[in-house]
Amino acid sequence: MRLAARLFAIMVALLSAQTAFAQTTYPNRPVKILVGFTPGTAPDLAARILADRFAEIWGAPFVVENIAGAGSNIATAQVAKAPADGYTLLMGGNSALVINPSLYDTLPFDPVKDFEPITQVFIAANVLAVPAELPIKSVEDIVTLAKASPGKLSYGHAGVGTSQHLAGELFKHMAQIEIAPVPYRGTTALMPDLLAGRITMSFANISNVVPLARQGKLRALAITSIKRSPLVPELPTMAESGYPGFEAVPWFGLVAPAGAPKDVLDKLHDEAVKTLALPDVRKKFDELGIEPVGNTRTEFASLIKREIPEWAKVIKDANIKLGN
Repeated sequence: MRLAARLFAIMVALLSAQTAFAQTTYPNRPVKILVGFTPGTAPDLAARILADRFAEIWGAPFVVENIAGAGSNIATAQVAKAPADGYTLLMGGNSALVINPSLYDTLPFDPVKDFEPITQVFIAANVLAVPAELPIKSVEDIVTLAKASPGKLSYGHAGVGTSQHLAGELFKHMAQIEIAPVPYRGTTALMPDLLAGRITMSFANISNVVPLARQGKLRALAITSIKRSPLVPELPTMAESGYPGFEAVPWFGLVAPAGAPKDVLDKLHDEAVKTLALPDVRKKFDELGIEPVGNTRTEFASLIKREIPEWAKVIKDANIKLGN
């Protein structure tokens, strides 16, 4: 019995040593970063910027894999079910981690229980914009017109459940107005109708709105982030425009499967934050119209937990369902 106990103790010690060695030498084989969107999109490009940096620093391949579809649920579910060793990561957005739980009857993952947050990588604020020829100079002008002609105004959005859609519904709820939603297949698709005045307004992505606003083709009224954007510091927030607490931005962050080793998570976090602070990386993000974040693991986890019930209420109050 003593010999058996000793052998067991030796085996446990060896396994522990191997695990510790594997963790301290992470990464010693290729790492995958899954993205639930097509190549060339902001989360894809941000993932590739981080992947290139990680590969350069640690000498191991970091491969970005695009698995688009189902509101990024497919990629998110794959990471949730992957081994918890830090070799499969997700560039996950608030669509899958915060919004989709209230849009889908069932999901193959739990956004809180199935993931280890590493850091929030970026936000891409939306801007409330109207055609330049319309006599609308402020957010309050929209409210006045909407109350004078209920249901006559319209807003274009990039699809049911997107941040642009939810921003419109949140605005309607907070301002107590009726504006007809008009869905499109993305922000690019709605731009011709917005420019032509066939829709009254849109909460469109900042990278799409700002160049056109600077050309005088659109009028930007307010930004949907909680703080002003350094990309357009002159533009007030929706909160400053009379709607305290208004925030509706798409964001993305790096997460790993639940149970991944803490030292691996900390290593990924620390290098990601350093990368996001690099001047050349910040310049690339500016060119994409996105703002780097790089918060702590605890702050990122708290954000996810806080936003799930917040958006659940907006979705319930607006009776938003897939296929609307």
